[in-house]
Amino acid sequence: MQTSFSAILSVIVAAMVGAGQTAPVSNIQARNSLSGDATYYDVGLGSCGDTSSDDEMVAALSSSLMDGSNSDLCGKSISVKSSSGSVTLKVVDSCPGCSKGDVDMSKAAFKKLGELNQGRIPISWSL
Repeated sequence: MQTSFSAILSVIVAAMVGAGQTAPVSNIQARNSLSGDATYYDVGLGSCGDTSSDDEMVAALSSSLMDGSNSDLCGKSISVKSSSGSVTLKVVDSCPGCSKGDVDMSKAAFKKLGELNQGRIPISWSL
């Protein structure tokens, strides 16, 4: 019986992928980065349970990524880039009005990427 090369290759690739996959990967980790808009908000008690201030480098991600108050993204660092700069932020809150790729951040963080009077700027970000 003769087995085709593509069938053997498929089995090898499936085995390699299966061996390397030890735990589920979050929506963000499955991608290199997400794109969206940066906005800022008055920081306070976040959905992760901690109180932060506008002077801290903190962020809120879309509710669709956060999956409630027990999100595995709480406390994680994200790297956010705009055409004017980059900043590393700690995830402390969810943003019900944000689209999946958007990041709502403290005023201090937003100032690292643009001017407050811009209100909304395009960004890319990753864990």
